[in-house]
Amino acid sequence: KFPLCISRRLLCSSGSDCILQSNHHGVTDLSGKHAAELSLRSLVNMGFTDSQAEQIYETVSKAKGASSAKHALSALSSLFALGLNASTVGKLLEKCPQLYTIKESQFQQRIGNLRRQGLGEGSLQRVVSHYPQILVVPMKKINNVGMFLREKCLFTVQQVTEILRDSPAIIEEDLGELEYKFQYVYFRMGVKQAEMVKSKLFRFTLNEVRSRHCFLERRGLYQTPDKKGQTLIVNPKLNSILTVDQDTFLAQVAKASAEEYDVFQRLMAREWQAEEHQENFEAVSDDDEEEKDEENEDHLKLKKKYV
Repeated sequence: KFPLCISRRLLCSSGSDCILQSNHHGVTDLSGKHAAELSLRSLVNMGFTDSQAEQIYETVSKAKGASSAKHALSALSSLFALGLNASTVGKLLEKCPQLYTIKESQFQQRIGNLRRQGLGEGSLQRVVSHYPQILVVPMKKINNVGMFLREKCLFTVQQVTEILRDSPAIIEEDLGELEYKFQYVYFRMGVKQAEMVKSKLFRFTLNEVRSRHCFLERRGLYQTPDKKGQTLIVNPKLNSILTVDQDTFLAQVAKASAEEYDVFQRLMAREWQAEEHQENFEAVSDDDEEEKDEENEDHLKLKKKYV
C-alpha cells in the first residue's frame, strides 16, 4: 500500500486527466473501451521529462495484454514509494524495461526480501538505482546467493549485506564460477574474507583478478602464503591490485609498461584456453569410461543370467 498523496499523484494529474479510468463502482476496468490508459500529461506532471514520458507511454502502448498499463502503474507506484524521484525512475525503466511486467505484489515481496537481506533505507535505494535488475530476479535466487556466501564462503551476515550492496550483479553469477573465484583468491592469493569485501572483489571477473595476480606473480611481486600464512615478500593488498585503473596498477604496483602487460595477457589467454580445452577433454574421457563400465556391468549381468 502506498501513501494517499502518491496514489493520487499516480492516478490523476488533474481532475479530468487520469491514468487509470475507473467504472462507476470505483474499481479499475481493464477491458474493452474502459482499458487503462497512461496519459502523457499525467507522466509529465509526475516529474518525468517530455522524452521520458513519451518513452514510458510508447513502451506501455506497445506491450501486449490488458494488464500492461496496470503493471506499469504498479511499477511507478512501487518505485516512487521507495523515495526515488521521477528522473531516477525514468532512468531505471529505460535501463530495465522488465520492471513494467512485475505485479505490485511481486514488487512488495522482492523489496521486503531485500530488506531482510539487510539492505536498509539508503542502501536499498542505492542498490535499486544502480542495479534495477535486482527487482526482476526471483527471490529464491537472491536467497541462494546469500546462503552460498554465508555457508560455503563463510562470510558473516554483515559482510553478505555489504557484498549485495556494493556488487548486486553477483546475484546473476553461476554459483560454481562464484565458488571458483572465491577459492582462487582465498587459497592462491591468501586473501581473507574481510579484505575481499573491502576490495569489492565480486565486481570483477575471475579473468580480471587472475590476470593482474599472475602478472605480479611472474614478476616476483606476489607470493602464495605458506600454511602459516607467511611470505618472503610483502604482497600488495587486493584493494590496490583491483580497484585502480590499469595505468595506476602498472605504474605503482606492477612497475611495468603497458606493452609488457599486453603481451603477458595474450600469452595467458592462450594458456587458459589450453587448460580449459584439456579440462573439457578429461571430462569427456571420464564420461566415456563411465559408459564403458556400465556396458561391462550389463554384459556380466547378461552372462550370469544365460550361462
